[in-house]
Amino acid sequence: MTILVIDAQGGGVGKQLVTAIKQNIEEAYVLAVGTNSTATTAMLKAGADEAATGENSVIVGCRKADIIVGPIGIIIADALLGEVTPKMALAVSQSNAKRILIPFNHCDNIIIGIEDFSTGKLIKQAVDEIKKFA
Repeated sequence: MTILVIDAQGGGVGKQLVTAIKQNIEEAYVLAVGTNSTATTAMLKAGADEAATGENSVIVGCRKADIIVGPIGIIIADALLGEVTPKMALAVSQSNAKRILIPFNHCDNIIIGIEDFSTGKLIKQAVDEIKKFA
């Protein structure tokens, strides 16, 4: 099972996701794609099997993935301080992969109706959801 982890900015969420996935799902092959090299490096250091950077890497990764996981901003053009391009958001949204999106209320996108969990709890919930498909 190929799990695509997408993150931006400093890659902190992606790093935590990669670590948790590798620790909890033996059969997971983790492809990490950062919108910038800092995010990519953080996820690679966390144990991703492969990593790449940038818009085209997101587009290609979305075609190969069984599951895509990341902050909800990966489906919103210009989110994450503008690091998510319209083409990236479209590729994630149109992918045949299952999408597991972590709801963060920032970057001018407010998601109502959800509890304000810690990042750690959200990461655990994301991994638990991935396990359902493993």
